[in-house]
Amino acid sequence: MLFKAVGDSKPYPAHATSQRDWARIPPRQIRLDQLVTTKRTLDLAALLAEDSTFYGDLFAHVVEWQGELYLEDGLHRALRAALQQRTVLHARVLALET
Repeated sequence: MLFKAVGDSKPYPAHATSQRDWARIPPRQIRLDQLVTTKRTLDLAALLAEDSTFYGDLFAHVVEWQGELYLEDGLHRALRAALQQRTVLHARVLALET
């Protein structure tokens, strides 16, 4: 299986983390099979676009909550990594307290 689970919502509390706050979190490697997605669908054009990360963060955003890792932003990055047969993704991980 590519991901641990495919979700369609964010089960964790709202965190109001700004892009600047995300940028302060150092990226680390996360295994794709440990991630739970928060989106069921993906815009195929975003996945295939060469400049898909040009305007955003280069790293995916993951929220750690209650022992799970939720892929909040960067689904297209994760799928691109999988298509390239990589098992890990570089992501910024925000740990929320339970």
